[in-house]
Amino acid sequence: MAAPYPGMTAVAETIQRRKIYQEVLDRLMERIRTGAIPPNAQLPSERELMEEYGVGRPAVREALQALERSGIVEIIHGERARVVVPTAERLMSQIAGGAMHLLRTQPGTLDHLKEVRLFLETGTARMAAERATEEDVARLRLAVAKHRASMVDLEKFIELDMAFHREIAGISGNPIFPSIVEAMFRWASEYYQSLVRAPGAEELTLAEHERIVDAIAAHDPNGAAAAMHAHLSRANALYRQLIKPL
Repeated sequence: MAAPYPGMTAVAETIQRRKIYQEVLDRLMERIRTGAIPPNAQLPSERELMEEYGVGRPAVREALQALERSGIVEIIHGERARVVVPTAERLMSQIAGGAMHLLRTQPGTLDHLKEVRLFLETGTARMAAERATEEDVARLRLAVAKHRASMVDLEKFIELDMAFHREIAGISGNPIFPSIVEAMFRWASEYYQSLVRAPGAEELTLAEHERIVDAIAAHDPNGAAAAMHAHLSRANALYRQLIKPL
């Protein structure tokens, strides 16, 4: 290749070859992006896509599978692929497997996750204290009561613990917060079971939850944030004492 300008060295440009399914994927993505195929609508059948794009079935199926892995379409056996309605929950569920694998293979990441959770939930507790209605507070007190009643069932106790934190995040009015809170909780759930089994941990957890609710009920943002910070910091300290990286 000749140099484009005097004194410049010619550099060969490598032409990237793309697989056929990637072309199909790009065209389908463009139709979804522009709304030509809107949320909840079905995509054309495999045969229709084959005829429309002049490609074989393997290319179409690989493109559809790539869309499914990205959480853009849902594939149910015997039906045409359907564009999903995007939600925060779907987004979090798409990355759950990768997040849990990251925690298992790089244990130091758990400290980063705990730091993010501490920052996020301190903020949602503050927002809950600012925005909670009487109905919100009643739901939180009921959540604590149900949590206490589940102490004989470890699995249920952990599930209701997560539900309590999600309830607080939901009071913010921002639907993304509870989805992130629940996702982080679930990602680290296998570590958390050892924490709950610690002697007295259940009663301590419930007492801390009650202090958080009391601060929210009193519309005390600083108090709610401090109570949540103390609760999660205590839990983080127990993580370090009780849990060894898998």
